[in-house]
Amino acid sequence: MTQAQITLDVQIACDNPQLPSVEQLQLWAETALLPYGKNFELTARIVEVAESQQLNHQYRGKDKPTNVLSFPFEVPEGVELDLLGDLIICANVVENEAIEQNKALNAHWAHMIIHGCLHLLGYDHISEEEAVEMETIEIKLMASLGFSNPYIDCTD
Repeated sequence: MTQAQITLDVQIACDNPQLPSVEQLQLWAETALLPYGKNFELTARIVEVAESQQLNHQYRGKDKPTNVLSFPFEVPEGVELDLLGDLIICANVVENEAIEQNKALNAHWAHMIIHGCLHLLGYDHISEEEAVEMETIEIKLMASLGFSNPYIDCTD
């Protein structure tokens, strides 16, 4: 049996010198998705505040930028595609959150990629039960990368 493959298309739509490398983004997406044993294709678009705010307003009714938006691809019935969806990540929001929460920037980026990938897979945190399930997976995946629990303010 062949190993599942994760194909990540990275789009940089911002001017920010502190972005993680494409290799790091790929590793974090693989960490989240390879345990499911399927091939997946996804896009991670790293954006400025204005684009994040516009998309968050348009799709979630919230007129402010956010750290990560997840847009799962709805595969039509009977069509075989590995396309999982798109992540939109606002670099400035991720950086500001890392500072506010006293977290290493790389650790927070890893968490945002993992968190977004889990949303693409259908996980959510609307109810307490869903939140516990999703956060448990995130904590385990972050630990596998050598990062601390992302839900505790600390420096990784």
